[in-house]
Amino acid sequence: MSDTVKNPAEPEGGWGNFIHEIVAEDIAPGGRYEGKTVHTRFPPEPNGYLHIGHAKAICIDFGTAEKFGGLCNLRMDDTNPTKEDEEFVENIKSDIHWLGFDWGDRFYYASDYFEKMYEMAVQLIKDGLAYVCQLTPEEMRENRGDLTTPAVSPYRDRPVEESLDLFARMRAGEFEDGAMTLRAKIDLASGNFNMRDPVIYRINHLRHHRTGNTWCIYPMYDFAHPIEDALEGITHSLCSLEFEDHRPLYDWVIEHIHLPSKPRQIEFARLGINNTVMSKRKLRYLVENGIVSGWDDPRMPTLCGLRRRGYTPAAIRNFCERVGVAKVNSTIEYSFLEHCLREDLNENAPRAMAVLRPVKLTITNYPEDKTEEFEVENIPGKPEAGTRTVTFSRNLWMERDDFLEEPVKGYFRMFPGNEVRLKTAYVVRCTGCVKDEEGNITEVLAEYDPQTRGGNTPDGRKVKSTIHWLDAKTALDAEVRLYDSLFTVPDPDGEDYLKVLNPDSLQVLSGSKVEPFLKEAAPESAYQFMRQGYFCVDNTDSSPEHLVFNRTVSLKDGFKKK
Repeated sequence: MSDTVKNPAEPEGGWGNFIHEIVAEDIAPGGRYEGKTVHTRFPPEPNGYLHIGHAKAICIDFGTAEKFGGLCNLRMDDTNPTKEDEEFVENIKSDIHWLGFDWGDRFYYASDYFEKMYEMAVQLIKDGLAYVCQLTPEEMRENRGDLTTPAVSPYRDRPVEESLDLFARMRAGEFEDGAMTLRAKIDLASGNFNMRDPVIYRINHLRHHRTGNTWCIYPMYDFAHPIEDALEGITHSLCSLEFEDHRPLYDWVIEHIHLPSKPRQIEFARLGINNTVMSKRKLRYLVENGIVSGWDDPRMPTLCGLRRRGYTPAAIRNFCERVGVAKVNSTIEYSFLEHCLREDLNENAPRAMAVLRPVKLTITNYPEDKTEEFEVENIPGKPEAGTRTVTFSRNLWMERDDFLEEPVKGYFRMFPGNEVRLKTAYVVRCTGCVKDEEGNITEVLAEYDPQTRGGNTPDGRKVKSTIHWLDAKTALDAEVRLYDSLFTVPDPDGEDYLKVLNPDSLQVLSGSKVEPFLKEAAPESAYQFMRQGYFCVDNTDSSPEHLVFNRTVSLKDGFKKK
């Protein structure tokens, strides 16, 4: 293509990635979908909650449709009744909307097509392209052959009438699970084992979450998916790299069944990220065995867990976009996801002061009946974000770690004789502390310099440290939950993941102190607690009477440092 001639099919904003290049070629003049609207789909299985890996697929499926002014369907892949539930369906919808995508009126279930799929399977039998096989799963494995030996099925030449009769009786529920399957008749000697007469229907006497006990036979994904795509008019079926070897079967189904359209399957590398697991089976085990509090536990990689922890849709979408769309699997550092989050929160999260492990700070030379007010910007450098009032009085709260009676080398915070700046207020000099009978520090004492209002030093003397504080008269109690990685190793999937669980992944602090305006903060509201990190209001347990804040991410950016 010439640099000076723009392809009319090129989307706004340029090519984006290799999928966009393929789509643009397909809808360009002479392309396989010339003149058609780009139509994609996102087909999750409703047997668990979506996780960060699904976010990439969501962004690719919906994002590709958006980029080309097309459509994207949401379809529940409910061809396997095991563990499927409407709870998961509703949560999947919620997560996708939270990320900022919408499917309009194009919401479907694979089970919507069960009758049509059955009819198509019957037609394959009539056409001599499918047969009922009575090999058990174990026998099928034993007879699958190898690269030099074809697979074997003694039922491959079963008469069409006999297969039709048995298939109808399978549907009627006459046979037990595993007694029979329906297999496509393709090529038992194929070098691609997915084409060695794959199973396209199996018996499963489990109740389906939508169809109840109407069906006891269910189509396999490789048979159902291309049919669903074709019936919905999908142009580009975008899926993860694991389905690359399944593409010949996808195309075979499209070719040998009379369908209204012919979708194209394109594979991309799925998102791999360290320091977590993304297997639904493993995540389900953590939930069902009480290792975490639920699918939305803030330590989980689920979208609802990340949301509860304080991750934003903008950060996740930015992460997925910057990771890119590749053809080769790779693993991304979790710290890069945190980096994208910090970028968003640093720009948009209002600041607040919070004392997580409080100890009393008394300004002994400050009048007992006096209170001052200070106006501070909610987001430094962004006056449009507004200001708030912070009160100051004789009795304050400070962070316990900001005082040492006997300082170590390089320690510049509170210790007897040292000056520190109280953020936005005054410079104070520590004069000592008060201890209880057991020798524990219960109060820090200091004197303020009235000439240093706003933290300025008119005489130019240097103050090496600034600490945050809260007015004891107005500060509110809060519970603060400090989250860390759920696992102690970067690759828990490569180990017995239950043996590398992090015992310190959650620390709960009670009696923390926060600014009074936070009482009215809405669930999921994000704030930067000065010097502490980014926190959000817990969307489940927090209330005005019992404030709960989750640490979203620390201030330190390990990825940026690298």
